[in-house]
Amino acid sequence: MRVNRFFSLPLMGLLALLASVSTAHAMPNIQTWQTPNGARVLFVAAPEIPMLDVKVVFDAGSARDGKLSGLASMTAALLAQGAGEWNADALAERLEQIGASLSSSTDQDTTEWSLRTLTQQPAMDTALETLTTVLTAPTFPSADLERVRQNRLIALRQAEESPEQVAALALSPAIFGDHPYATDPQGTAVTVTALTREELQAFHAHFYQAKNALIAIVGAVDRAGAEAIATRITAGLPTGERAPALPPVAELTASSVKAIPFTATQTTVLVGQPGMRRGDPDYFPLYVGNHILGGSGLVSILMDEIREKRGMSYSVSSAFVPLAQLGGFTLGLQTKNSQANQAQTVLLDTLRRFIETGPTEAQLTAAKKNITGGFPLKIASNSSIVNYLAMIGFYGLPLDHLERFTARVEAVTVEQIRDAFARRIHPDRLAIVTVGGS
Repeated sequence: MRVNRFFSLPLMGLLALLASVSTAHAMPNIQTWQTPNGARVLFVAAPEIPMLDVKVVFDAGSARDGKLSGLASMTAALLAQGAGEWNADALAERLEQIGASLSSSTDQDTTEWSLRTLTQQPAMDTALETLTTVLTAPTFPSADLERVRQNRLIALRQAEESPEQVAALALSPAIFGDHPYATDPQGTAVTVTALTREELQAFHAHFYQAKNALIAIVGAVDRAGAEAIATRITAGLPTGERAPALPPVAELTASSVKAIPFTATQTTVLVGQPGMRRGDPDYFPLYVGNHILGGSGLVSILMDEIREKRGMSYSVSSAFVPLAQLGGFTLGLQTKNSQANQAQTVLLDTLRRFIETGPTEAQLTAAKKNITGGFPLKIASNSSIVNYLAMIGFYGLPLDHLERFTARVEAVTVEQIRDAFARRIHPDRLAIVTVGGS
């Protein structure tokens, strides 16, 4: 979930367009090493255009908030408000002058910082100096904390007006119970109001450490240049240690239903359970199977059964969100209040039938063509490659993950999908949340 974005210029749109053709159809050659103080680095040289993409990933997601929900994301937001000698305006001006962009995002597992800049000097040097100072020398200005706090509280109030967001916020604790994944990365009105400057500083000091960081670099620099960049970024961070592994996510032992009244003409139905993790041995059968079930838009089984055949919903889908521990597997739709029960029944019946029989060979063949045919576009830009490097490095996936991806998709069989779904997805142990007017 992205919670903070800043420092961007229209020029970056042109640079992104140029970057989108820089690595098309080429499988990236990933190099890896550690900085002197222990941060892991993944690097892909992309010399075609004079751009640099850097992503710094800390094991500092909302699962590290403890009882202070929103702590990780608020910490990241405050880092952008003042660092070193510069206040928020000065930081923004530094990057505006060179056409660079800097953003942060926080999800359950990570807080990520993304930098995009030209490699020509002095632009690259200014961009890297700014990123490094933001990460290593934030000032946490008190006045800006109150402004960011009020903006966050407004966003939380706005979320209460969206039935989809209300449903999602209710489904997470129903799936994850008391696990740290149950809380919203943005926090709650109560916790955000209570957060102090000292608590943000303590979170930064504890988790923004070199051994707790992964650096992904893609751009027009050589190995020596990339090593110098990674060392520079982390030099001001304490060596520290990697955050301890999160506890396992417990499987649900029974079904649950939560109906939330909401004044609306439609009812939102969300269904979920713990799903899979990154590097899961069942990843590819579950991934391909979900593509067929509800992850492929208009051609999915759920869309056919609920929208095309019955006209009950404009959109219906299913998704796995793999994390360091089991992330969620969810299904969702919106429908008229009067047919919410019927649509929910069809949704669950379709899931049960898919688990029992799996896809047809024709459905599997079509899914494989769709996934593998679109895969080159997913690694056709520097920004997409740096995102993959961050995922591979943070979750400890093999360096040939991208190279082997299409072959592993092609190797999935109907039997493997049926077996994986039968073992991993339990229709009699689902958390169900409805938000609507009836």
